[in-house]
Amino acid sequence: MSKQIVLMILMVTISVMRGIQCMQLKAGNWGVSVKSEKETVTNLQFYFHDTLSGQNPSAIQVAQPLDKNKSTLTMFGSIMMADDPLTETSNPKSKLVGRAQGLYGSSCQQELGLLMALSFSFTDGPYNGSSFALMGKNSAMSPVREMPIVGGTGLFRMARGYALAHTVWLNPTNGDAIVGYNVTLVH
Repeated sequence: MSKQIVLMILMVTISVMRGIQCMQLKAGNWGVSVKSEKETVTNLQFYFHDTLSGQNPSAIQVAQPLDKNKSTLTMFGSIMMADDPLTETSNPKSKLVGRAQGLYGSSCQQELGLLMALSFSFTDGPYNGSSFALMGKNSAMSPVREMPIVGGTGLFRMARGYALAHTVWLNPTNGDAIVGYNVTLVH
């Protein structure tokens, strides 16, 4: 009988210890991390504000093709440098949660396809000081685009995963855009 009690106590203790090793972090309405014994899966939902116009653009052209007439529809050869704000909602005045910094360039001649090389750095909540790197093709005219996550820092060290992007708003005259990002990271 006493062996059975000891065995039950041991099993309960092991179950409690496993429960302690599972942790959840929450960042307002825009992020949640679930940590297990081996890895953490984090899902983030935020909005990317790419402003090409006005007095203080968040993205500027740093290179263009020699013959601009050949690539007017796809902007093939154009390269932009970006420091775009990331917010909690699609409203540009909503809470700032980080910045997307890096470059993107038009890499396709037959479609509006961008090669994205950006670091998404966070300044809010438990992810403050952490970042992940996105590197891949963005077929900008597709309703939903999937791009790979290839690394990270801070809480996202050694991250891998994917980002789903969908354009929420686009000004076709000046190129300003608000893009929703849903990102799943394993780290």
